[in-house]
Parts: sequence; structure tokens; C-alpha cells
Amino acid sequence: MHRMIHACLLTSMLTLVAIAQDSADTNASSDPPLKWWKGNLHTHSLWSDGDQFPEMIADWYQQRGYNFLALTDHNVLSEGDRWMPLSKIIARSDEGILNRYRVRFGNDWVETRGDQPSDREVRLKPLSEFRNLIEQRGEFIMIPAEEISDKAEGKPVHINATNLAVAIEPAGGATVREVMQNNLRAILDHEKSHGREVLPHINHPNFHYAVTADDLAAVTSERFFEVYNGHPGVNHLGDDDHPSVERIWDLVNAIRRTGVSVDPMMGIATDDSHEYHGKPGSRPGRGWVMVRSRYLTPEHLIRAMKRGDFYASSGVLL
Repeated sequence: MHRMIHACLLTSMLTLVAIAQDSADTNASSDPPLKWWKGNLHTHSLWSDGDQFPEMIADWYQQRGYNFLALTDHNVLSEGDRWMPLSKIIARSDEGILNRYRVRFGNDWVETRGDQPSDREVRLKPLSEFRNLIEQRGEFIMIPAEEISDKAEGKPVHINATNLAVAIEPAGGATVREVMQNNLRAILDHEKSHGREVLPHINHPNFHYAVTADDLAAVTSERFFEVYNGHPGVNHLGDDDHPSVERIWDLVNAIRRTGVSVDPMMGIATDDSHEYHGKPGSRPGRGWVMVRSRYLTPEHLIRAMKRGDFYASSGVLL
């Protein structure tokens, strides 16, 4: 994480001047002061391949000082009516999951159906229904998001899109590079058609060693990727035949600056959390972004990140 630490320190030095100027501006206006907001932009729940109810996950982050969270289940937004067999929920987690859910949110909140244990189902609450239980003005917000999970050439190609209005179907393509380009085009079209700020970022490039530095450098419409992902299966450090993700970051920006002369790729850190019950796996709290903004809203957070007014960390706090 040396490169990330250096980037963090550089970011803090660059922001000192801006802070001084913004302090003067704040004294002359009624705008709220600039603040650092902590958030995770890659999170999975029972809506796809996570093992916990979404409001329990949101509560975990809110209770631990995070300010924003994006639920990014695979190819779906947490909306609509969905029921899941209790047997499948228990198989992913443990026998006590439903009781813990009831203890936290109450018997009336937890909805089940089916008279026999073998056919009992639990309703998964959509974001629109549970967010008011979790969100706190100026303290914690939820952001609707999706992990667009596609593939090409036998390899997974995953792109997160944060602050969506509706789910985006995977666009497909003949090559890894084409899949990235097609899905990014769909995200940008969504942003324009819905009139909202959307943040796309490429996920875990070394997952199955699917995305190379050349691929990332060539897809010039993308400016963000996961330089750190907390999932233990994403080959973050590379191997004898593949560079680490940190090295990929160096290569991408060297190519971009000397070859195609476009804006550098910026690195973010995420949990990619799936497991919330103390078992080994992709657990929460491992990687996050700190975003500098006056307002805790999806639009202001994303605009700040697009300006580069953030840093990523897997432990260091400035």
C-alpha cells in the first residue's frame, strides 16, 4: 500500500492550500464548512451473493462511523418485491440470522410466510422501504448502486455504477476491453438521460486476472478503478506472471500520460463485502474512501470524487 499512502499524503498536501482558501470563503458566506466523509462503494447483500439482510448491513456501517454506503448487488437494485427461502439464507449464514434480525428491527418489521419450516420465506426489504430507518441527516446516507457483472473471453468484467435511477443490464461485448467500453457507454447514457451524477468504477482488475493495464489505459472514458479491494479472492498482490494491482495503477497512468495523453486513472478502495457473521471471507471495514465535500449528498460526493477531492485507504486516516 506504499503507493496509496504516498498518494494520500500528496492529496493532503494539495488540499492544505484549498482548505485555507475555503476557510476564507466560509467566513464570507453561509455555506457549511468542508468536511471529510467516509464511505464504502462496494457492498453485497442477500439481494445477490451476500449473506445478510441489507438493513442489517447498513446498520453495521452506520454504527461504525461511516457516512455513506452503496449497496452494489450483482445486476440488480434492491427494489421491488422479493422473497427468499429461509433455508437458503441459513445456508449462507447460520441458524441465528433471523433472530438477530428480529432483535435489531422488531418482530413486526421482519416478514415471513409459509407454515412449514421447509417452505418458509423471508421478504427482502427494498432500499426505498428501509432507508428511513438508517439514514440520518448530515450523518449517514444510502446511495442506490449496482455491480454490473459482465464477461468476455471467459473472464469476468465487473463495473460498479453508483447513484443509479434504475438497474442497467450488462451490455456484453466480444473482448474484455469492448465489454468495459460498452458498459461505460450505457452508464454515461443513463447519467444523461436521468439527469443525475453517476460514478462508474472498474472493479478488482486481478479477479481471474481479467483486466490488464493495457485494457484500463485504453478505455479512456473510465477514470476510476479499485486499487484496493478487500475480497480475499481478487489477487490483489498478483503473482509471478501478473503484476499487483498497485503496479497496474503505475502502468496505466504511465501509458495514459505518455501514449494517449488523457486524464490519469484514480484509485479507490472498497470492502467488496459479502460476509457479515464472523466467518472467513470478504468482511466489512477493510477499504474505504474519504471524500471532501460541504454536503453529504450523492451528487456532491460524486462531484468531489470526479474533481479528485478524495483519498482511498485500507487503514490510514488523515
